[in-house]
Amino acid sequence: MPVTIAVLGDRNVDLLTHREIDATLALVPADVDARWLPSPEAESAAEADGLWVVPGTPYRDDGAVLGAIHRARTAGMPILGTCGGFQYMVVEFARNAAGIGGAAHEETEPDAPDPVVARLSCSLVGEERQVTAVAGTRIAELCGTAPFTGFHWCNYGLAPEREAALVGAGLVVSARAPDAGVEAVELPGHPFYLATLFQPQVGSSSSGQLHPLIAALISAAAGAASMPGAFRRPAHGGPARGSLRSERPRR
Repeated sequence: MPVTIAVLGDRNVDLLTHREIDATLALVPADVDARWLPSPEAESAAEADGLWVVPGTPYRDDGAVLGAIHRARTAGMPILGTCGGFQYMVVEFARNAAGIGGAAHEETEPDAPDPVVARLSCSLVGEERQVTAVAGTRIAELCGTAPFTGFHWCNYGLAPEREAALVGAGLVVSARAPDAGVEAVELPGHPFYLATLFQPQVGSSSSGQLHPLIAALISAAAGAASMPGAFRRPAHGGPARGSLRSERPRR
């Protein structure tokens, strides 16, 4: 059976970042079945080998996306979050691992007094920043420690005043950038748990190559596929493994 990766988000080809995701999906190896999964069907991600939570927030079903992230984190499913996926992974971790029960995202809860994901000091929509990975982290292993260019399309990121609480609960800040602050987080001991504010898929249409982070997610998912039953459960009301109800762009 092919390695399956659920690309969780609400596809909109009017968005540059989503067209770049389509370009990335066209580059995955032939034995990898990576396809879009709309947020209302997020529970079906339980049957995949890996999960990529992609940009485009708010999602049509925020609760379903947070539930899928929670399961991937606690069950050891390989998960990558980019941009909005980064933000929602931070919220889920804050609520369920760091004990911040009312952890809020300012985009969806603008009146929250102390959000975990807050508006950035300046908009990063269509902006590039020099991202620097922290030595000894997984992102440094994959991308190196020299600064590299990261493309953004966002207005929200990890609130600086909340960073210490998340780090205290075990989350590792693994990359930073000027004016963007925290650019990546990861969880040591998890098979693959990595989230980036920058969008690694952007540029795939011109380079014709997979970004190292996406290639690493595929590798981790392949490892999970070789251990059937390691973290999967039947998705209630959902399809069987290998039949994610989703859309795959044409190659």
